[in-house]
Amino acid sequence: MLSHTQIWNALDRLAERNGLSPSGLAKKAGLDATTFNKSKRITNDGRERWPSTESVSKALTATGVPIDSFVNLIEGTKRIVQSVPLLGFAQAGHGGYFDDAGFPAGSKGWDEVGLPSVNDEHAYALKIMGDSMKPAYRDGDIIVVSPEAQIRKGDRVVVKTKDGEVMVKELKRRTTKLIELQSLNPNHVDRSFPASDVEWIARIVWASQ
Repeated sequence: MLSHTQIWNALDRLAERNGLSPSGLAKKAGLDATTFNKSKRITNDGRERWPSTESVSKALTATGVPIDSFVNLIEGTKRIVQSVPLLGFAQAGHGGYFDDAGFPAGSKGWDEVGLPSVNDEHAYALKIMGDSMKPAYRDGDIIVVSPEAQIRKGDRVVVKTKDGEVMVKELKRRTTKLIELQSLNPNHVDRSFPASDVEWIARIVWASQ
């Protein structure tokens, strides 16, 4: 029998694995930003409020997660912890840390951190430094990047250009010739690049927010 706590915990895990907060997941699914907030899970008179089937369906569609994977999130009582390489974001643009495909290269300069499993042996973590990515990410937040994860419009991604610039953006549009990126910080301009100028692009699948 499903419990109220199991369903909401599964939605929280779904958000985490996609680098989102509960409100971020709701917005990505085209719902009101407060739909999955903790304050909405109990009514004013103390009764449990359950997420609707429609809202759960929209969240799964938006994140590309099949129903059987969501069931696994419901049934999981413990988070599987995976040890992944950790690098400061400011170092990511320097040579020697990644190969041409965007996979971590070697071990020099990398630390390790235990975080929820993302089912990608090449996954790695970056530690945010500074406030240039607020309000999405703050100084000290850790994001987990999966080079093998499928990327869709609206996903938050890490992009490295052939000039060595590394940035965190939201994928706005991607064609065979052009990549358009939306800035997470409203004070920073959006960017666009010829696809040939981008060395690699990888999806953010979790964030320690």
